Amino acid sequence: MNVTLPDGKQLDLPQGATALDAAKAIGPRLAQDALAATANGDLVDLMSPLPDGASITLITRKNPADAAPVFRHSLGHVMSQAVGEFYERKGHPREAVKRGVGPAIENGFYQDFDLPEPLREEDLPEIEAIMREIIGRGLDITRREVGKAAALEEFGDDPYKAELIAGLPDDEPITFYSQGDYVDLCRGPHFPNTGKLPTAFKLMSTSGAYWRGNEKNPILQRVYGVAFATGKELDEYLHQLEEAKRRDHRKLGRELELFTIDPLVGKGLPLWLPNGTVLREELIRFLRERQFERDYQGVVTPNIGNLDLFRTSGHYPYYADSQFEPITVDDEQYMLKPMNCPFHVRVYASKPRSYRDLPVRLAEFGTVYRYEMSGELNGLTRVRGFTQDDAHLFCRPDQLGTEFLSVLDLTVLVLRTFGMNDVRFRVGVREPGADKYVGDAAQWERAEREIIEAVEEVGLPYTVEPGDAAFYGPKLDFVVKDVLGREWQLGTIQVDYNLPERFDITYVGEDGQDHRPVMIHRAPFGSLERFVGILIEHYGGDFPLWLAPRQIAIIPIADRHNTYAETLAASLKAAGLRAEVDDSTNRMNAKVRNAELAKIPVMLIVGDREEERREVSVRERTPEGHRERKGVAFDELLGELGERYKARA
Repeated sequence: MNVTLPDGKQLDLPQGATALDAAKAIGPRLAQDALAATANGDLVDLMSPLPDGASITLITRKNPADAAPVFRHSLGHVMSQAVGEFYERKGHPREAVKRGVGPAIENGFYQDFDLPEPLREEDLPEIEAIMREIIGRGLDITRREVGKAAALEEFGDDPYKAELIAGLPDDEPITFYSQGDYVDLCRGPHFPNTGKLPTAFKLMSTSGAYWRGNEKNPILQRVYGVAFATGKELDEYLHQLEEAKRRDHRKLGRELELFTIDPLVGKGLPLWLPNGTVLREELIRFLRERQFERDYQGVVTPNIGNLDLFRTSGHYPYYADSQFEPITVDDEQYMLKPMNCPFHVRVYASKPRSYRDLPVRLAEFGTVYRYEMSGELNGLTRVRGFTQDDAHLFCRPDQLGTEFLSVLDLTVLVLRTFGMNDVRFRVGVREPGADKYVGDAAQWERAEREIIEAVEEVGLPYTVEPGDAAFYGPKLDFVVKDVLGREWQLGTIQVDYNLPERFDITYVGEDGQDHRPVMIHRAPFGSLERFVGILIEHYGGDFPLWLAPRQIAIIPIADRHNTYAETLAASLKAAGLRAEVDDSTNRMNAKVRNAELAKIPVMLIVGDREEERREVSVRERTPEGHRERKGVAFDELLGELGERYKARA
């Protein structure tokens, strides 16, 4: 057999050769430094046979991060071995510890256990110490293939492994990996020796997990760990976790009184509190103004609709798993609407349309309802009732390119307004051979081509993702990276030839004949709930002046300054700004502290000097810290704040 090296050179090897054999053929130093390899782009370990003719790259100590999924998987085995030794040291027999699955995951690994007694969070440092002992032993990690009968015999006392083995094909070899006296059923890949594993890892938490994800099965104890190639990467990750906790929108939403989720109202159904409602309304006002500039027309549609509406659109049954059950009213069936688009189609169809009328741009902040599993609900970012900033554009085919680019421009403007400049553009197309899509193949190809041509025209970098399309058409998704480096799919633009066909909507062309319009679905925010949840964490609750629910706190130094403070507040409110006076009996420092905790962006402190000169002392929260100005003329500040608010700076 032969393999091809990165420089194009071919290496002749004996049949069944491994990446380690390839490294040895190149030189003994490389064989010593090698940690893993890629074969035809896939990560493999040094112990597994290479496919004949494969293009390979060897991964060494110089670039261990390239093998992160491999060393994370191996550290998962080291943790599993360490847990076994932990319980042996407590007097339990080795066979008392039984193991479920234990894959590598993003940033780390986990392992499921059936343990003789529960593992406590405070036990994790001791298990970490045993892991470091195992790494220090420098145990070779070996791979062997066995038949199904031998595999079942070896793991006959472990019902979880036995169940996994029983489900494997009878005619395929099963692989075991060993390190010292620890053996596990595993596909690999792994590092060649525990001594070569990085020590930049940490066990994070434990939780319960149903065996194989089925609630009818036993609950196992899952232990999570994180691992990186270097200590610096681990420290940065742990810092990011702490920052994420500090910015958690559920915590800040409670502290800043933005929203609440009341079990008596229902899971996944947020209640917007007064402060959160201000934030929500500012977002709506901002987008409505942008839409007005682009000749959108507002519509309002009901929260339920006849089931036949959704049968015609295809949402029922295509989205059956994410919809609430239909309800019967008299002799008809209705459903909580999962989408706004069928309603907008019927608005378009409410009167005849001419080619001169197009494009028709219908917009609605419409509330929709989706069924989400209870375990998947998460504050505002995963809910059962949410409001989409939905719009549907009905245009002639010759207008599609211009309209798509206009929507693209609007969506980018929205994201940049909120400082979300790190955006990845993802074109979702059909999955080849899948039967979950409706409509004509030629129209699908046309729509996919038109989206790609539009993003290429403006020079946006993009990826094509098969299987990411909606059932009725391809789409362009905006994947945004927040200040913590996490990615969120926010805005979306979809091109749809199929719903106009399914609803048989038309316009009269120049030739006097009926023609089919094309639909564009778009939602720059995606949903207000999810967008606000992400915004809270993106800003850490420190919203810019225009967006902050509580914009200005006026702090009198003494009670005798309250009247002056109220006069200033009235002027600010008359200018459309949100101002409040802290006339409590607290001392000034305590008032400032309370305003800081409430993350009010501007504090105006007033005393005798300020009242005499109609001035204020200004203390502002900024991304860099605090900015203080003394002796600022109030009338000048009023104009400055008003301009900043209007500019949405």
